[in-house]
Formats: sequence, structure tokens, C-alpha cells
Amino acid sequence: MIDLPIYDRSGTQVDTLSIDEASLGGPEIRYDLLKQAYVITHGNQRQGSARTRNRGRVEGSTRKLYKQKGTGNARAGTVRTNIRKGGGVAFAKVRGREDFRTSLTKKMRRLANRNALLAKLVDGEVKCFVDLAFEAPKTRDFAAVLGKVGIDRTCLVAVAKENRNAIRSARNIEGVDCTRIDQLNAFDLLNHRYLVTDRTSLEAFLDGSCFASAAASEESR
Repeated sequence: MIDLPIYDRSGTQVDTLSIDEASLGGPEIRYDLLKQAYVITHGNQRQGSARTRNRGRVEGSTRKLYKQKGTGNARAGTVRTNIRKGGGVAFAKVRGREDFRTSLTKKMRRLANRNALLAKLVDGEVKCFVDLAFEAPKTRDFAAVLGKVGIDRTCLVAVAKENRNAIRSARNIEGVDCTRIDQLNAFDLLNHRYLVTDRTSLEAFLDGSCFASAAASEESR
């Protein structure tokens, strides 16, 4: 069992939350699965829109720069040749593969998300608060809360969808990104040093209730 400290907003530990490693794919961290999930998610973000222009696609005159003989210079044709500045590319990248998407099975994806959280817990990089409810969006107040628990690197704030004031308070802080707790994934966890959440949101992630409520809200639309 992992005993996760629970803090109040002053940075004082007021409670602990016991988490079973087995519920997160433990007790070992599955590094191979985490790397596979990271690489696949990163590759799925590729747009496949990279293009370069050959000499036929570059704008410019097709006139021969100067006559072939008699000038003492090397032979030269159009200004759009690839050896001149602003000319085309010799081996231009043209339309080719545009879809780089690959996928994990649902079971592997969910296990990777939970195992990434386990890795954060083992390293002591999860900062859990009693609550992160703010009466109004206050960036300064949220930054002070982060400072109380010693967050000095990038962090990911994961709270419930309804907690909009916390998200609005954190999103303007440098090095801080926000996400909904039901959208927490291995890629975002591994891209940030710390995870900041509240006890209610973390428990909802662990027991899966946040996913059920998110699915219900999608169906009601």
C-alpha cells in the first residue's frame, strides 16, 4: 500500500490516503508499456502536412540568367534552380503519408494511464489537497498553494470538470497545464514533473466513477 499525504492549502499534512498498487497495475512499474503509450500518443499528434517545393513549384522567372557562353561565368539557367538562394529543393518532400495514427487496445491504454500514476506516486510527485475549490478564479492564490507544497517544476493540475474556478486559476501559471480528471492519461503525466489534484477527484479516478459520470454526460447531449 502507498500512503499518499493529503495537504490543506497552507501546505500542512492533515491526512493520508492509502492506495493499493495492484489497482494501478503494480507493484512494478511497466516501463515498456509506458513508453509504448507515450510514443503512440505523440505520433498521433502528427499532422503529416510537411511539404517542400521543388524548382517547378517555386515562384520566379524561367528566363535564363545570362547567355551560355562568353561571360566567363559558370553556366546558369533559371533563378529557381536548387543551388541558388530562394530556389527549389532538390529532393522535395511531396504529398505522401498523412496519417500517422496508431492505437493501443482499450485495456492497454487504461493500464498505461493507471501505471503512469503509480510511477508518480512511487516517486513522491503527486500533491493531493483536501480540496481545490475556489470561490472565484484567482491565479495568485493558486500559485501560492503550489508554492506551499514545494512545486518548483512543471505540473499537471487534474480536477473534476465542475471545478472550473481551479482550472481558470491555474491555466495562466507558467509551467502549469490543466486537464479533467477523467481525461488523465500517461502522456500528460509523463510530460510533467508533478501531478496536483484534490482528494475527491483522485478517489473518483481510482474507483472509476469519474469515467461513468463523463460517459453519462456525453450521452445526455
